Amino acid sequence: MDKKNSLFFIILFCSLSLSAQTERNFSGWGAVFSSYRISPKFSIHLDGQLRSTDEIRHLQSFLIRPGLNFHVSGNKILTIGYAYIKNRRVIDETAYMLPEHRIWEQFIYNQNLDISDHTTSLQHRFRLEQRFIGKTYPDENSMLIDGYEFSHRLRYFVRGVFPIVKTKSFTDGAFISLQDEIFVNIDNAPTLTNGKFFDQNRAYMSLGWRFSPKFDLECGYMYQYVNGKNTDVKNNIIQLAAYVRL
Repeated sequence: MDKKNSLFFIILFCSLSLSAQTERNFSGWGAVFSSYRISPKFSIHLDGQLRSTDEIRHLQSFLIRPGLNFHVSGNKILTIGYAYIKNRRVIDETAYMLPEHRIWEQFIYNQNLDISDHTTSLQHRFRLEQRFIGKTYPDENSMLIDGYEFSHRLRYFVRGVFPIVKTKSFTDGAFISLQDEIFVNIDNAPTLTNGKFFDQNRAYMSLGWRFSPKFDLECGYMYQYVNGKNTDVKNNIIQLAAYVRL
């Protein structure tokens, strides 16, 4: 390899290193996931979440997500819903909450597996999101909304719940959960998403307790990797979550 080619690859390597900047965060998330049966075929989904900024200094995100479930069969569920989200943004030392509206559709497939006399539940979830993300402009010491940009996203989620004790019917006791979720952009918003197909991934594990068939409480660790437009984010998260089934 001659000197010109060596210089070219050195410059290319340096430019890629500079462009692939990484931000590392530690945050806390709290969530409640609930479902309320209203008939043999229909139930109401509702989840709410609070997420912090780095080192749990400020509220980063607020999310409320209702939906209507149609129970196709005992282990298949179709859902259509709406979500309202506010995300904290800081521009020129001015903090504001950026609104987002979502319409979403999903399909859930549940499995029960017998692993060495431990009844294990496995859930697969496919979710489509039509996102309407608020655009803002500065006005003195505040930010005002100037319309919305549209983005279309697909998410695949898989979660396993493994009871610690041997049981044929897991109704109460300790459990371990493992889950992963991948996000991809089908249609990017012009300026408010990363402009790439791969959006983010969330890997999670927790230790929980099932108090009854209707209520679980768990605490765990999530590693979130966000493929940013200019800066990638590696977020270490402690999450406390409750699951309510009525």
